[in-house]
Amino acid sequence: MEQTITRKERIAFIINPKSGTSKKDNLPKLIGEIIDQSRFSVELFYTQCAGHATQLTADLIERNFSRVIAVGGDGTVNEVAKALVGSDVALGIIPCGSGNGLGRFLNIPLKMKDALELQNQGKIFAMDYGVINENPFFCTCGVGFDAHIGNKFASSTKRGFMTYIKQTISAYFTYKPKKYKIKIDGEKSKMRAFLITVANAGQYGNDAYIAPQADIQDGLLDVCILKPFPKRKAFRIGFRLFNRTMDQCEYIRVKTGQTITIKRKKKGEVHLDGEPAIMGKKLKINIVEKGLKVVVPK
Repeated sequence: MEQTITRKERIAFIINPKSGTSKKDNLPKLIGEIIDQSRFSVELFYTQCAGHATQLTADLIERNFSRVIAVGGDGTVNEVAKALVGSDVALGIIPCGSGNGLGRFLNIPLKMKDALELQNQGKIFAMDYGVINENPFFCTCGVGFDAHIGNKFASSTKRGFMTYIKQTISAYFTYKPKKYKIKIDGEKSKMRAFLITVANAGQYGNDAYIAPQADIQDGLLDVCILKPFPKRKAFRIGFRLFNRTMDQCEYIRVKTGQTITIKRKKKGEVHLDGEPAIMGKKLKINIVEKGLKVVVPK
């Protein structure tokens, strides 16, 4: 009687050793203990510099891996995911960063053991992603105050949520709203804004929800425009981020669309999934429907 040989699924872990505040020394041992070795053939890779995760992922696609698991924060997830878009290779997430925006939004467990177990038990589904000036993002991108904070946080020697809060408070009292021209699916407007966030998923990270109604499978981006507001309202607005009522704030306007153009007076800071970048005066943003496969809870 012939014996059927089941071929193992090849999966790779791309680990950012510098992300977040927690150490990952025990991770290889946990992977060996938790990942189902009868189903998966596992290889581990470590990033050495910014952009390395994208290079590693592109190579793994060519080598016929079926899943690439990002171990790190939103920056690491972005680097891996942007190499996976449009392919049949699925993204897995082990959240180990400061914010973990996409992982939290997808209900990926924050405990490493539980997130690893999800790779055995989870399902794969296709999600939308956004593109800003040809650069993919998966949670949010934006200009204004949040981009300014993202830039300050990236240059900080300390990581973690409290560092982010301290950076936000110190910058708030000196930051001045900017003027923008914006077009959403052909509808034009001008305004002065404290920030403009374009959201595919609902949150920045740390469960701070800028777009509580966002859906990563609806083919739409939520454009959130926060108008200038009195300083005495800052705490209340911040509270709304964390109780998921930001869309009810009197100073915010939310509109959905598929194609967005933002114009400003000069080039400057933007953020993509919390990671800072410098881009030009004109920002072109669009949605790509169901272009990324990702492992999520059943």
